[in-house]
Amino acid sequence: MSYSNNNPFVRGYDGLSVQRLIAISYDDDCPLTYLPLHPSQSNLPDSQVERRPCIFSDGFVLITEDQAVPDELQAQCRGHGLARNVVYAVMAEDDGKPLHVGDTYSEEAAREVVRRLRYATGYYSRCWEISSAHLDADAHRFLAELADIATPTLFLFVAFRIPYSPAIGLKLIATPWTDENLRAVEGITAKRLMQEHRKKGMPESLVHVLHLAALADVRMLVFDADAQVLDGLPIYDD
Repeated sequence: MSYSNNNPFVRGYDGLSVQRLIAISYDDDCPLTYLPLHPSQSNLPDSQVERRPCIFSDGFVLITEDQAVPDELQAQCRGHGLARNVVYAVMAEDDGKPLHVGDTYSEEAAREVVRRLRYATGYYSRCWEISSAHLDADAHRFLAELADIATPTLFLFVAFRIPYSPAIGLKLIATPWTDENLRAVEGITAKRLMQEHRKKGMPESLVHVLHLAALADVRMLVFDADAQVLDGLPIYDD
Protein backbone atom coordinates (compact mmCIF):
# COMPACT_ATOMS: atom_id res chain seq x y z
CA MET A 1 0.00 0.00 0.00
CA SER A 2 1.29 3.49 -0.86
CA TYR A 3 0.91 6.22 1.75
CA SER A 4 2.60 9.03 -0.18
CA ASN A 5 -0.54 10.52 -1.74
CA ASN A 6 -3.39 12.24 0.07
CA ASN A 7 -1.58 12.10 3.39
CA PRO A 8 -3.58 14.17 5.93
CA PHE A 9 -0.45 14.73 8.03
CA VAL A 10 1.34 16.58 5.23
CA ARG A 11 1.56 20.34 5.67
CA GLY A 12 3.18 22.98 3.52
CA TYR A 13 4.79 22.42 0.12
CA ASP A 14 7.62 20.20 -1.10
CA GLY A 15 10.47 21.38 -3.29
CA LEU A 16 9.83 25.11 -2.99
CA SER A 17 11.86 27.23 -5.39
CA VAL A 18 11.84 30.58 -7.16
CA GLN A 19 11.73 30.77 -10.95
CA ARG A 20 12.38 33.98 -12.88
CA LEU A 21 9.90 34.23 -15.75
CA ILE A 22 9.25 36.80 -18.45
CA ALA A 23 5.67 37.82 -19.27
CA ILE A 24 5.53 38.06 -23.08
CA SER A 25 2.84 39.66 -25.22
CA TYR A 26 2.87 38.65 -28.85
CA ASP A 27 -0.64 38.97 -30.23
CA ASP A 28 -3.54 41.24 -29.33
CA ASP A 29 -5.99 38.36 -28.94
CA CYS A 30 -3.62 35.96 -27.14
CA PRO A 31 -2.98 35.82 -23.39
CA LEU A 32 0.49 36.54 -22.02
CA THR A 33 2.92 33.65 -22.11
CA TYR A 34 5.52 33.11 -19.39
CA LEU A 35 8.99 31.77 -20.16
CA PRO A 36 12.44 31.85 -18.55
CA LEU A 37 15.31 33.71 -20.11
CA HIS A 38 17.79 31.62 -22.02
CA PRO A 39 20.80 30.82 -19.75
CA SER A 40 23.02 33.01 -21.93
CA GLN A 41 20.97 36.05 -20.82
CA SER A 42 20.11 35.00 -17.27
CA ASN A 43 22.44 37.67 -15.85
CA LEU A 44 20.48 40.55 -17.44
CA PRO A 45 18.93 42.82 -14.81
CA ASP A 46 15.18 43.33 -14.90
CA SER A 47 15.67 46.86 -16.26
CA GLN A 48 17.27 45.45 -19.42
CA VAL A 49 14.47 42.95 -19.93
CA GLU A 50 11.19 44.71 -19.28
CA ARG A 51 9.48 46.43 -22.23
CA ARG A 52 12.08 45.09 -24.67
CA PRO A 53 11.51 43.26 -27.97
CA CYS A 54 12.14 39.55 -27.73
CA ILE A 55 12.03 36.25 -29.55
CA PHE A 56 10.99 32.99 -27.95
CA SER A 57 10.69 29.24 -28.38
CA ASP A 58 8.58 26.77 -26.42
CA GLY A 59 11.19 26.68 -23.67
CA PHE A 60 12.94 30.06 -23.40
CA VAL A 61 12.95 33.74 -24.37
CA LEU A 62 15.74 35.96 -25.68
CA ILE A 63 15.88 39.74 -25.51
CA THR A 64 16.91 41.16 -28.88
CA GLU A 65 17.28 44.87 -28.12
CA ASP A 66 20.94 45.76 -27.43
CA GLN A 67 21.78 42.05 -27.21
CA ALA A 68 23.80 39.87 -29.56
CA VAL A 69 21.82 36.71 -30.19
CA PRO A 70 23.70 33.85 -31.95
CA ASP A 71 22.19 32.62 -35.21
CA GLU A 72 21.72 29.10 -33.87
CA LEU A 73 19.54 30.41 -31.03
CA GLN A 74 17.57 32.68 -33.32
CA ALA A 75 16.80 29.66 -35.49
CA GLN A 76 15.12 27.95 -32.51
CA CYS A 77 12.77 30.89 -31.88
CA ARG A 78 9.67 31.19 -34.02
CA GLY A 79 7.83 33.69 -31.84
CA HIS A 80 8.31 37.46 -31.75
CA GLY A 81 6.92 39.64 -29.00
CA LEU A 82 7.47 42.15 -26.23
CA ALA A 83 8.82 41.32 -22.77
CA ARG A 84 6.25 43.10 -20.63
CA ASN A 85 7.65 42.47 -17.18
CA VAL A 86 9.65 40.07 -15.05
CA VAL A 87 7.79 37.76 -12.68
CA TYR A 88 9.33 35.75 -9.87
CA ALA A 89 7.19 32.63 -9.62
CA VAL A 90 7.09 30.59 -6.44
CA MET A 91 7.06 26.94 -7.49
CA ALA A 92 6.64 23.70 -5.57
CA GLU A 93 6.32 19.98 -6.27
CA ASP A 94 3.18 17.90 -5.98
CA ASP A 95 3.76 14.16 -6.33
CA GLY A 96 6.85 14.91 -8.40
CA LYS A 97 5.10 17.37 -10.71
CA PRO A 98 5.66 21.16 -10.79
CA LEU A 99 3.03 23.22 -8.99
CA HIS A 100 2.63 26.98 -9.43
CA VAL A 101 2.05 28.55 -5.99
CA GLY A 102 2.02 32.25 -6.88
CA ASP A 103 3.87 35.22 -8.37
CA THR A 104 5.79 38.17 -7.00
CA TYR A 105 7.55 41.02 -8.76
CA SER A 106 10.92 40.89 -7.02
CA GLU A 107 13.26 38.07 -6.14
CA GLU A 108 13.46 39.30 -2.55
CA ALA A 109 9.68 39.08 -2.14
CA ALA A 110 9.64 35.59 -3.68
CA ARG A 111 12.38 34.37 -1.32
CA GLU A 112 10.40 35.70 1.63
CA VAL A 113 7.29 33.81 0.48
CA VAL A 114 9.37 30.63 0.22
CA ARG A 115 10.81 31.20 3.70
CA ARG A 116 7.33 31.58 5.21
CA LEU A 117 5.86 28.61 3.36
CA ARG A 118 8.73 26.19 3.80
CA TYR A 119 8.13 23.42 6.30
CA ALA A 120 11.23 23.90 8.46
CA THR A 121 11.55 20.51 10.14
CA GLY A 122 12.99 20.67 13.59
CA TYR A 123 11.24 23.91 14.49
CA TYR A 124 7.47 23.47 14.37
CA SER A 125 4.52 21.42 13.11
CA ARG A 126 6.04 18.09 14.17
CA CYS A 127 3.75 17.38 17.11
CA TRP A 128 0.20 16.15 16.52
CA GLU A 129 -2.67 15.28 18.87
CA ILE A 130 -5.41 13.33 17.11
CA SER A 131 -8.45 11.37 18.18
CA SER A 132 -7.89 7.83 19.42
CA ALA A 133 -10.95 6.93 17.33
CA HIS A 134 -8.48 6.51 14.46
CA LEU A 135 -7.32 3.26 16.12
CA ASP A 136 -9.38 0.09 16.46
CA ALA A 137 -9.66 -1.87 19.73
CA ASP A 138 -6.73 -4.15 18.91
CA ALA A 139 -4.49 -1.14 18.24
CA HIS A 140 -5.51 0.45 21.55
CA ARG A 141 -4.51 -2.70 23.43
CA PHE A 142 -1.28 -3.02 21.46
CA LEU A 143 -0.24 0.57 22.26
CA ALA A 144 -1.22 0.30 25.92
CA GLU A 145 0.99 -2.76 26.30
CA LEU A 146 3.90 -1.06 24.52
CA ALA A 147 3.58 2.02 26.73
CA ASP A 148 4.22 -0.17 29.80
CA ILE A 149 7.33 -1.91 28.49
CA ALA A 150 10.53 -0.98 26.69
CA THR A 151 9.48 -0.58 23.07
CA PRO A 152 11.57 -2.82 20.75
CA THR A 153 14.36 -0.82 19.10
CA LEU A 154 13.57 -1.84 15.54
CA PHE A 155 10.07 -0.34 15.87
CA LEU A 156 11.67 3.14 15.48
CA PHE A 157 9.26 4.69 17.95
CA VAL A 158 8.74 4.82 21.69
CA ALA A 159 5.26 4.61 23.25
CA PHE A 160 4.53 6.34 26.54
CA ARG A 161 1.57 7.23 28.72
CA ILE A 162 0.51 10.82 29.40
CA PRO A 163 0.30 11.36 33.20
CA TYR A 164 -3.22 11.88 34.58
CA SER A 165 -4.71 11.14 31.15
CA PRO A 166 -5.82 8.09 29.17
CA ALA A 167 -3.91 9.46 26.17
CA ILE A 168 -0.93 7.60 24.78
CA GLY A 169 1.95 9.30 23.00
CA LEU A 170 4.51 8.12 20.50
CA LYS A 171 7.94 9.55 19.80
CA LEU A 172 8.86 8.60 16.24
CA ILE A 173 12.51 8.01 15.42
CA ALA A 174 14.47 8.49 12.16
CA THR A 175 11.64 10.29 10.37
CA PRO A 176 10.71 10.73 7.60
CA TRP A 177 10.20 7.04 6.93
CA THR A 178 11.20 7.19 3.29
CA ASP A 179 13.49 4.67 1.61
CA GLU A 180 16.19 7.30 1.19
CA ASN A 181 16.23 8.42 4.81
CA LEU A 182 15.78 4.98 6.37
CA ARG A 183 18.60 3.51 4.27
CA ALA A 184 20.90 6.33 5.39
CA VAL A 185 19.98 6.11 9.08
CA GLU A 186 19.02 2.49 9.69
CA GLY A 187 20.04 0.59 6.56
CA ILE A 188 16.47 -0.57 5.83
CA THR A 189 13.64 0.40 3.51
CA ALA A 190 10.19 1.72 4.41
CA LYS A 191 8.68 -1.56 3.19
CA ARG A 192 11.02 -3.56 5.43
CA LEU A 193 10.09 -1.43 8.44
CA MET A 194 6.41 -1.93 7.73
CA GLN A 195 6.98 -5.67 7.46
CA GLU A 196 8.75 -5.66 10.83
CA HIS A 197 5.84 -3.83 12.42
CA ARG A 198 3.33 -6.33 11.05
CA LYS A 199 5.52 -9.29 11.98
CA LYS A 200 5.54 -8.05 15.58
CA GLY A 201 1.73 -8.10 15.57
CA MET A 202 1.03 -4.39 15.09
CA PRO A 203 -2.66 -3.98 14.10
CA GLU A 204 -3.25 -2.59 10.64
CA SER A 205 -5.04 0.56 11.85
CA LEU A 206 -1.91 1.58 13.77
CA VAL A 207 0.40 0.66 10.89
CA HIS A 208 -1.64 2.90 8.59
CA VAL A 209 -1.67 5.98 10.83
CA LEU A 210 1.91 5.57 12.04
CA HIS A 211 3.45 5.33 8.60
CA LEU A 212 1.43 8.24 7.25
CA ALA A 213 2.60 10.40 10.14
CA ALA A 214 6.22 9.30 9.77
CA LEU A 215 6.22 10.03 6.03
CA ALA A 216 5.14 13.59 6.85
CA ASP A 217 8.08 13.89 9.28
CA VAL A 218 5.87 13.95 12.38
CA ARG A 219 8.03 13.45 15.46
CA MET A 220 5.49 13.37 18.31
CA LEU A 221 2.04 11.76 17.89
CA VAL A 222 -0.54 11.66 20.69
CA PHE A 223 -3.78 9.65 20.59
CA ASP A 224 -6.47 11.10 22.85
CA ALA A 225 -10.18 10.33 22.97
CA ASP A 226 -10.92 14.04 23.49
CA ALA A 227 -8.82 15.24 20.55
CA GLN A 228 -10.22 16.18 17.16
CA VAL A 229 -10.49 13.65 14.36
CA LEU A 230 -8.19 14.21 11.42
CA ASP A 231 -10.01 14.42 8.10
CA GLY A 232 -8.76 11.74 5.75
CA LEU A 233 -8.14 9.04 8.36
CA PRO A 234 -10.49 6.11 9.06
CA ILE A 235 -12.59 6.23 12.22
CA TYR A 236 -13.34 3.10 14.26
CA ASP A 237 -16.26 2.53 16.60
CA ASP A 238 -15.54 1.57 20.18
